[in-house]
Amino acid sequence: MNIANVLTVLRIVLVPIFLAALFAGDGHDPRWRWGAAALFGIAAITDRIDGQLARKYGLVTDFGKLADPIADKALIGAALIGLSMLGDLPWWMTIVIVARELGVTLLRLAVVRRGVIPAGRGGKLKTLVQSVAIAVLLLPLSGGFESAGMSLMYLAVALTVVTGLDYVVQAARLWFGSPGGSRAA
Repeated sequence: MNIANVLTVLRIVLVPIFLAALFAGDGHDPRWRWGAAALFGIAAITDRIDGQLARKYGLVTDFGKLADPIADKALIGAALIGLSMLGDLPWWMTIVIVARELGVTLLRLAVVRRGVIPAGRGGKLKTLVQSVAIAVLLLPLSGGFESAGMSLMYLAVALTVVTGLDYVVQAARLWFGSPGGSRAA
């Protein structure tokens, strides 16, 4: 265990606490929604910090390589499903994003013996836009903020699909031995 791994575990532990805050009351109590948004923000920031620490100080571990993406998917997935259950996000958006994440995970497992496709700029941008969109939608604000959150979520869905297709192309290159397999998320 090192600081990067501790932050990853913290992010996993925060997921059920975040969900409890999100669903407290009727799921739309402004105080609880602010709390849920704050917990989501803290968890999302730990993702950035643990990755930077691991790379900067050589703290990359097999545990971190496995647990970090699980923590990310748990946080994003829980938030999307929670928002859809509360009627604040269309289910089709949640399904597209969750299906892409599951598909990418399965592709990673399928090609792991042939190589690794590291996260690229598109995937990092996708994660950032998803996180910001979710954070905005968690806030108990209406009008322009709600519209901005939905606009960001449409962008997040588009980036999710594009980077998912790019990942399929990169995985196929690895599987079939074509050169140049490293750009997707």
